[in-house]
Amino acid sequence: MTLSPDLLAILACPEDKGPLYYVQDEDLLYNPRLTRAYRIHDDIPVMLVEEADTLDDDEHRRLVSLIESSGIEPTFER
Repeated sequence: MTLSPDLLAILACPEDKGPLYYVQDEDLLYNPRLTRAYRIHDDIPVMLVEEADTLDDDEHRRLVSLIESSGIEPTFER
């Protein structure tokens, strides 16, 4: 199941309040500015900073490449 467009339109990183990228195939919302991934469990985004995964450089580059090649848009524009 995918997250609804209405929900995505209001989701922001709880730490820097910026937009996220919804990587549906990996069930996560990604903040490339902080290299932080917020997991989605049972179709519910877990938007707690202390529950987020901070990614290493290789995983960050992989996700950014995936986002760019898939044309994934941010949840909102600043």
